[in-house]
Amino acid sequence: MPTVIFQLPDGTERKVTAASGTVLMQAAVSNGVEGIVAECGGNASCATCHVYVDATQAELVGPPNDVEDEMLDFTAAERRPTSRLSCQVQLSDALDGLVVHVPEEQI
Repeated sequence: MPTVIFQLPDGTERKVTAASGTVLMQAAVSNGVEGIVAECGGNASCATCHVYVDATQAELVGPPNDVEDEMLDFTAAERRPTSRLSCQVQLSDALDGLVVHVPEEQI
């Protein structure tokens, strides 16, 4: 089961373990990670689960698909090269130790 490290805006960390196949957003919501609002419930239609994948791991996660790429233009926080919607990142054993940074605002 992969572990994800959420870096919160206040500098604290939350480590969450979830089963492979779980989407990153669901792992965050199920474990009460602050800052992941997820208003649309994982449909890639609200951008309130925006995260920044650590730059050293961005290749492991891969790029957003076309729908996600378009939705990332509507994030409340600055879009960066490593921006992803956490509802579109499926966890796997290859992502064990993934570090994601939660933006200061989602809405």
